[in-house]
Amino acid sequence: MSETPVKQNTAAFYGQAVASFAVAMAATAIGIYRLDADSWVRAFLGIAVLYLVTSAFTLAKVIRDRQDATARVYHPFEKL
Repeated sequence: MSETPVKQNTAAFYGQAVASFAVAMAATAIGIYRLDADSWVRAFLGIAVLYLVTSAFTLAKVIRDRQDATARVYHPFEKL
């Protein structure tokens, strides 16, 4: 029985993803903070951004879990 290699991202790819996320969140926060609007409008936009980010993380996890479930075929007699 052959084992399939586990694909992992490089440290540079991981770092780039984290840096990109941090820059995007900082730019959005600065843009909302400097927006010429009432404080309740800025607060509403801030909450909307946080909701969007948490929804995006949840969606990414659900998609990853679905792909992992379909990629692994269960064989009842294989060694675990």
